[in-house]
Amino acid sequence: MQVRLLLIFFITVCQVVKGQSITARYDSLFNYLKAKDDFNGNVLIADRGKIVYQKSIGYAAFENKSLLNKNTMFNLASISKQFTAMGIMILIEQNKLSLDSKLDSFIPQLSFYKNISIKNLLTHTSGLPDYEELFAQHWDRSKVAHNKNVIELLAQYKPPVHFNAGENWEYSNTGYALLASIIEKVSGLSYAEFLEKNIFHPLHMTRTRVYTTRISDHQKIYNQALGYLINDKTGHPISQDSVKEREYVKYLDGIAGDGAVYSTVIDLLKWDRALYSTKLVTNRSLKQMFTPAILKNGNSTGYGFGWGIVTERPKTGKYVGHNGSWGGFDTHIDRFIDYDKTIIVLRNIQNQNNVSGVYDAYIDILFNNAFKLPVITKN
Repeated sequence: MQVRLLLIFFITVCQVVKGQSITARYDSLFNYLKAKDDFNGNVLIADRGKIVYQKSIGYAAFENKSLLNKNTMFNLASISKQFTAMGIMILIEQNKLSLDSKLDSFIPQLSFYKNISIKNLLTHTSGLPDYEELFAQHWDRSKVAHNKNVIELLAQYKPPVHFNAGENWEYSNTGYALLASIIEKVSGLSYAEFLEKNIFHPLHMTRTRVYTTRISDHQKIYNQALGYLINDKTGHPISQDSVKEREYVKYLDGIAGDGAVYSTVIDLLKWDRALYSTKLVTNRSLKQMFTPAILKNGNSTGYGFGWGIVTERPKTGKYVGHNGSWGGFDTHIDRFIDYDKTIIVLRNIQNQNNVSGVYDAYIDILFNNAFKLPVITKN
């Protein structure tokens, strides 16, 4: 009898059918994830700009049990790249550079990297090696690195490209760190100042800024989510700073462009809405950002300017999105631009569970399809 009851329960929780309200369906998903110790964070779901589901689940800081709320700021990690890309497009529209401009015209110390264009940096087709390995080998880990140090180490050690520009696609944090440095050189402002003046302030994104937690020369932010990992032995959250294997999070903390933007689900919805308008750049620039780059062999990369792009997913139309993972944070934004639907999920725990189907569930609920609860297994 017990086995049969367990089987009935399993079928019930793993297959949720249509008919419930969107709130009830998302509640069933996130309550399930929370019960499995697999969710701590903020979620916002919007349809044509209207919030249809918004929830804060868990803690901003486990040490003092401070609760998350809709205005809690999260480290966006690689979602930051889309703001860097927008910064570049703004400068292009100001005629201060072009997509064809070459890296060495702005950073002559890297003149040995030939024929790498701004577009190559934006689309991860530059072939540049990722800077993390370079710092792991050559950096004094008692110091916090900055973007200038990325340039210095590349110039000093001259690591070879992995392929010639435009011949392949490989995700490169280096490219976006260099784009941030180019923004600074061309604009005469710091990367943080440029984004504030040209993106965050015009869009009234009052809870968004470039922020590095270990740099002491700027004001601390309030209502900030701290990043955690799950301890493999105890199953409890621990500060990512306490994990020796993650010490790179500390010494790479001053590097921006590929990361370092903090924001909220509410401000990211403002960002989403702006991308349907010409508040920041023209429709031509927006189209370029959301068009997959094409390699020299004619193959599509599936990546635009700071956005992954899916053009042929059944029933959802074209959508663009990006995720981020850094320092205990796991972030995600999807914009289904053919239907004007948006999913924003910001988490401040990176756990060690194997999770299958969670993003499918997010999407199926939004599009009113039957959905399955994710399969979660412990490592």
